[in-house]
Amino acid sequence: MRDQDLSKEIKWFNPFSAAVFIVLCAACIILYFLNYIHLYLAIASGIIALILASSIKIADQWEKAVVLRLGKFIGLRGPGIFFIIPVVDQIDNYIDQRVRVTDFRAEKTLTKDTVPVNVDAVVYWTVWDAEKAALEVRRYAKAVTYMALTGLRDIIGKHELADLLHDREKIADTLQKILDEHTNPWGVSCQNVGIKDIVIPASLSDAMSKQAQAERERKARIILGTAETEISEKFASAAEKYRDNPIALQLRGMNMLFEGLKEKGSLIIVPSSALESMNLGAIGGLAALSDQHAATAKRKAPAAPHAD
Repeated sequence: MRDQDLSKEIKWFNPFSAAVFIVLCAACIILYFLNYIHLYLAIASGIIALILASSIKIADQWEKAVVLRLGKFIGLRGPGIFFIIPVVDQIDNYIDQRVRVTDFRAEKTLTKDTVPVNVDAVVYWTVWDAEKAALEVRRYAKAVTYMALTGLRDIIGKHELADLLHDREKIADTLQKILDEHTNPWGVSCQNVGIKDIVIPASLSDAMSKQAQAERERKARIILGTAETEISEKFASAAEKYRDNPIALQLRGMNMLFEGLKEKGSLIIVPSSALESMNLGAIGGLAALSDQHAATAKRKAPAAPHAD
C-alpha cells in the first residue's frame, strides 16, 4: 500500500519524459517507413526510447525525491530534472518541504478539576531533513498529528479549566516544546502551535456566566463603598477647617444659596439653623424681592406699537 503522505502520485512518466518518448517513437516510425531501419530495429528502438523516457524524473522546487537502488537508500534528488536507472532504481517518496498546517481536536478531555472540554488546535510544521523523514518514520504527517493530539490531551489533564482559558499562549508554547522534542529526530520541526477554541459544557458555561456577573457586581459595590469612604474623609477634612473659621463657612453657605437661586423654578430647602447662623433668611428674602420687582416692571412696560 502506498504511503498517503506522498506529495504527489509516483508515476512512470511525467509530461517531459512522455514528450521525449513520443518524439523518439515518432522518429523510429518515420525511419521505418522511409526504409532506413528494419521492423525489428524499430521495435528495439521503441523499447530503448521507453527505457530512456522512464529514467527521466522531475521534482518540484519544494520537493525532494527519495531514491532507492535495489531497496537501498542512495540519496535524495531534486528539485528539477534528474535521472535514475530504470528497473534498478525507484522513487519511493516525494517529500514536501513547505510549511504545512494540521488541525487536530481533543474531544471530551478531562481537565485537572474534572471538567470535560473540547479543544481545537492547529500546528504549523515543516520537514527540515528529508532523509530523516524518509528513513526514521513512516507516514510522518500522521505521526505529527497523533503526537500533537497526545501531547494536547496530556497538557489538558495537567491543568485546571481556569488555566486553559486564561493561559492559552502558555499552553501552546508547552505543546510546541513537546512536539519539537519528539519530532526533531524525525527531521520535522514544529514552528508554531495555536489554540483555536476551547468549548465547555453549556451548563458549566451558564454557571460561569452567573459567577462572572456576581463578581462584577461585587467589584462595583466595593468601588462605590471606596468612593463613599473617600467623600466622607473629604467632608471630615472640610469640617475641621470650617470649625475654626465661621466666616468661611458663612461664605460657603452664601455661595451654595447663590448657585441654587440661579436655577429658575428650583426649590431650595435650607435648615433653620443655617438661616440663623449665616443670616441666609435675609439674603434669600432680598433675592426673592428683587425677582418680584423685576417681574412687576416687566408687566408694566408699554407694549411696542404695531405698524399699520
